[in-house]
Formats: sequence, C-alpha cells, structure tokens
Amino acid sequence: MKKRIVAMLLAGGQGSRLGVLTSSMAKPAVPFGGKYRIIDFPLSNCVNSDIDTVGVLTQYRPLALNSYIGTGQHWDLDRMNGGVFVLPPYVTGVDGRWYTGTANAIYQNAEFVDQYDPDYVLILSGDHIYKMDYGAMLRFHMEKNAVATIAVLPVPMEEAHRFGIMNTDEADRIISFEEKPKQPKSNKASMGIYIFNWRVLKESMRLDDENPNSSNDFGNDIIPSIIKRGAAVYAYPFKGYWKDVGTIQSLWEANMDIIATPPKLVLNDPLWKIYSRNPIMPPHYIGEHASVTQSLVTEGCRVEGKVHHSVLFANVSVEADAEVYDSVILPGAVIQRGAKVYKAIVGENSNIGADAVVGGELRLGDQVDNSLTGTITLVGNDIVIQSEVYLPQGTVATEDACGGRLYDK
Repeated sequence: MKKRIVAMLLAGGQGSRLGVLTSSMAKPAVPFGGKYRIIDFPLSNCVNSDIDTVGVLTQYRPLALNSYIGTGQHWDLDRMNGGVFVLPPYVTGVDGRWYTGTANAIYQNAEFVDQYDPDYVLILSGDHIYKMDYGAMLRFHMEKNAVATIAVLPVPMEEAHRFGIMNTDEADRIISFEEKPKQPKSNKASMGIYIFNWRVLKESMRLDDENPNSSNDFGNDIIPSIIKRGAAVYAYPFKGYWKDVGTIQSLWEANMDIIATPPKLVLNDPLWKIYSRNPIMPPHYIGEHASVTQSLVTEGCRVEGKVHHSVLFANVSVEADAEVYDSVILPGAVIQRGAKVYKAIVGENSNIGADAVVGGELRLGDQVDNSLTGTITLVGNDIVIQSEVYLPQGTVATEDACGGRLYDK
C-alpha cells in the first residue's frame, strides 16, 4: 500500500554518556518522566501527526527496546497497513555490516521504505524529549517545494558553536551548513529531524555509500552534499520545548523541567497525548506523616517519608524518615528508613539502605570522578547501597556499596 510519508526512527545509539543507565539497554529505552521511556516521544509525535508507518532502527542492546515496543499497540501503531517495525542490522550475502552512520542505517533499510513507495521520508532521532507536529513540518516542506527540510531551533548565540548550524536566506532556504563552527553566523541549530523527498534521498545515499571517505552521516555528509548541488533545502523553525537527553545532566534537567513552576514540558496535554506501555499498578499511597511537595509520584509508589522537587517512577518506596530532594528515582527503587538522597538519579530496582546518604557534600579526602555526572549522583540499576554508607555528590555507583568500603560514614 502506497504511503505519502514513512518515518524512520534512529534508535541504535549506545548512549555512553548516560553511563550505567545504558549498560543493558539502548538510550531510547531509558525511563523518563515517571512513566515513560525516551522513545515514547517521537512515537507519540508520529501518531499525533497522523503518520502510521514507522521503522525503528536498532543496533546497540536492542532487547529491552524491542520488548517494550512489541506490536506497537500502546501507540496505536498495530496497523494492518503500516504500523511500527523494529529493524535491526542484518547480514545479506558477503557484504552485511553494522550501521556505519546515520545515513548508512537508512540506506541499509531502503527496501523497507521502498515497499511503501512513499513520496517523503521523515528521519527522527530516538533520544530527544519534545512534542512536535510533523504534519505541520511536512506542509512547510511541500509549500516550499523543497527537496529536504531540516527542523531548527534557535539557541543562544554564545552556545551556537556547540551545534550544527544552518545559515539561511530571508525565505529560510539553507545556504550553508556548519558543524560546530568556531564563529557561527547563525543561531539556527539542527534538531536532527529531517524530511526528504525519498527518491532524492535514496540517490544521495547511494552516492554517499560509494564514497570511501564519507562518514555516512546526515549532518556531516548527506545534507551538505545536497546543499552543494544547489537543491532546495529549507530550515523549518521550531519554537516549542526540545531537549537532547544524551547526558546525565540533561536527563536530570529534563525530568526537573516537568515539575518546574510552571512546567516547561506539560505531559498531561489532552490535545497532544504522550503514549507509553506501562504495567497495571495500584494508585500511589502517601502516608499519614509523609510530605510530598512539587513532585511527580507515579502509580504503585508508597511514600512514608519526605519527597521534594523529585520524580518518582512506578513502584518506588520511600520509607519513614527517609528524605528525597531534587532527584529522579527510577522504577522499583527502595529508599529505606532514614536514608537521604540529594540531587541524584537512582537506577531501577536499586536499594538505598537505612540511614545511607546519596549525594552528600564532598568531605575532606573524598575523591570522586564526576566527569560524567557533575554534581549529580548516579546509582546504577539493581544496586544495593548498604546502611549508613555515604556517597558524595558526583559519585557513580556501579557496584553494591557495603559497610567498610571507601564511602563509609
């Protein structure tokens, strides 16, 4: 069945800057916002934009992501004609290979796209948090008679050197593209969201694949080559919330954005729902002597202690006299009696022992490598922090921390 547009979602990234959170799963499968995973956002955007055919390209540790997506039912993507399809790399003949770049990932799956004979292809990343109407972007693309359209977000000029920057004329036509320029001429940063005319993209990828010096990447190779050929490439201006959650700091910030006053990202918008796959849980319980302020508490949680400015995922337990501040507590974690958690991300099913401190102030003699986390403390999944253990801010706990070790009180 012919489709006007097919979406291809790049979800194979390792996400090494998220450390232990991606040790057993791809970055798009990382939990976010109390009851979601990162990939819920582009999938929900597709459904809300009336795009019903989505290929999800996986590579690094795809099992959790594949299991989560399933048939696509939870996003209304279990369709007879179309739907959501997980597309891992595969070997064909003697030249099968892993994806060598973002463009190569699409090129290896050209047959999947071809079976729908689309006029346009929407390329998405699976590691951004945002709500966006791709239909409006497609209308812009068609009105401009463009060959390619790149979604751009204005960033502060002093930060533009950190992004791929689009230089445009008065009509938003892209004149040149600069990857992390030292002296940027524009503040229009690429969001990694592209619409291409499929036939043009397919030919561009073929030529790129034949170039042994290419990195097979959209930003570095495909888009600059199309612009260089003089084709009509336009910048689509986006003005809503968008966050690349590729680091511990940005993931923590994005979770804090949903409980800001007012929220920077509204998740309960009835006009633009974010869909997810969640187990059925009982309502959360707040104890008689508990205190919960400016926080998001998901189903199945039990809170007997104090929680402030934090996000609690499903089935989290905060026991009496325990305190949680400015933190993200992932599903199934337990904060035992008297424990204190400050500005931390606590992994799934981890257990913080009684009277332990997670994210305490640095003390004389503490040596912490916080190059990954800054001042945020990170406890990995399925980690046990024994009673009265002290973890200074910036610590990354990847193994069980027991009494008598470096971080004892």
